Amino acid sequence: MRRWVGLGFGGAIGAAVAVQARINGELGHRLGDGIAAASISFGSGLLILAVVFACSGRLRAGVGRVRAALESGGLRWWQLLGGLSGAYFVACQGLTVTTIGVTVFTVAAVAGQLVSSLVVDRMGLGPGGRSPVTARRVSAAVLVLVAVVLAVVGRNGSGSITGGHSGASVVLVVLPLVAGVLVAWQQAVNGRVGAVGGPLSATLGNFATGTAALAVVEAGVLVRRGGFGPLPSAPWLYLGGLIGISFVALAVAVVRWIGVLLLGLTSVAGQLLASVVLDVVAPTGYGLSSAAVIGCALTFVAVAVATWSRSA
Repeated sequence: MRRWVGLGFGGAIGAAVAVQARINGELGHRLGDGIAAASISFGSGLLILAVVFACSGRLRAGVGRVRAALESGGLRWWQLLGGLSGAYFVACQGLTVTTIGVTVFTVAAVAGQLVSSLVVDRMGLGPGGRSPVTARRVSAAVLVLVAVVLAVVGRNGSGSITGGHSGASVVLVVLPLVAGVLVAWQQAVNGRVGAVGGPLSATLGNFATGTAALAVVEAGVLVRRGGFGPLPSAPWLYLGGLIGISFVALAVAVVRWIGVLLLGLTSVAGQLLASVVLDVVAPTGYGLSSAAVIGCALTFVAVAVATWSRSA
């Protein structure tokens, strides 16, 4: 029962990631500063968590257990740096989504996440231990990389990867591709921390390290640019942090039940479905191209292949 519930939660996590990408992408577009959007998202999430922890002695006890594990060697210091990966991921949302669309962003991030999940599970970095790399899993990774190429073709709008904006397209797709690679590692180390201090302790560590890193980067951006435009008034543009808390905390719990790879695969399904819906209902940039839809479908095939491998 826990396994099936975990699979359902994995899909919900993916859908939340796609919604957050749309929100942070729009906020970054209106501010003209994707790093500022990521900083607001992480900073608001950290503020919410600070209030929650201040009101709960049980949650503060979880932080104490994490500190004790660091002192005893049960946790390594670098396992608390998952928030750096999250910060990069959210920054990519603000920098790329309004140009390439949620679907292309998702397919690229999924490609990196699937390939990285294979490596992370094989190395045993997550709380579930080691998992073997099989031919079917490798085939799934190859399929999803082909899907990324299709997404780039769709972004060019020319049917060829050498279309008029190919250079910009490749760069904008590579950014979320790298973000996806880092997400699998983030989920693994967060699972380790969550096993000691609980899901919200791991989430607090993520938002603290991510906010600190983004604040440093944004300070440099502001010095160079002299500031950004006025803050938009639409309340929904500031929900990214709250959404981030929900899916990071949920992922910390779920990764202990189903492992890094299956968490990645189920969240992929949720991301893809939500991203296509968002690009139809609230399109951005070039909208939703037929090549991107094909790439999305091919990614579903890759997920099915890898899931079959997992159960084999």
